[in-house]
Amino acid sequence: MSTSQSKNVLGGKLQPCSFDPLTGFFRDGCCHTSAEDFGRHTVCAVMTDVFLNFSVDHGNDLVTPRPEFRFPGLKAGDRWCVCAGRWREAAEAGVAPPVVLEATHERTLEVVALSDLEYHALHLS
Repeated sequence: MSTSQSKNVLGGKLQPCSFDPLTGFFRDGCCHTSAEDFGRHTVCAVMTDVFLNFSVDHGNDLVTPRPEFRFPGLKAGDRWCVCAGRWREAAEAGVAPPVVLEATHERTLEVVALSDLEYHALHLS
């Protein structure tokens, strides 16, 4: 499936997650995925301090800038395509960040139940 045909967890067209900072496995602003994306960076989440600290404590520093990887470092309020497995771990620990369902790739559902995503959904209206 081409990335232009990607679907979100609600069955609609995948919407952009963030252009500033520029996110996505392909750094295209969307949570597209492919066979090369072993981490499955498919959950569009709004960063919180609690989640960022959780992630650092579990070996994934999302705060420190890494320019060699085109990674600016994140702060609370930024949107970012996070790994579905890490998001699930955070949910199980009670620290999951809010999710933008329209920008979360449907392949997330292979790892996380839709009901869990909906429970943590950021409502855009």
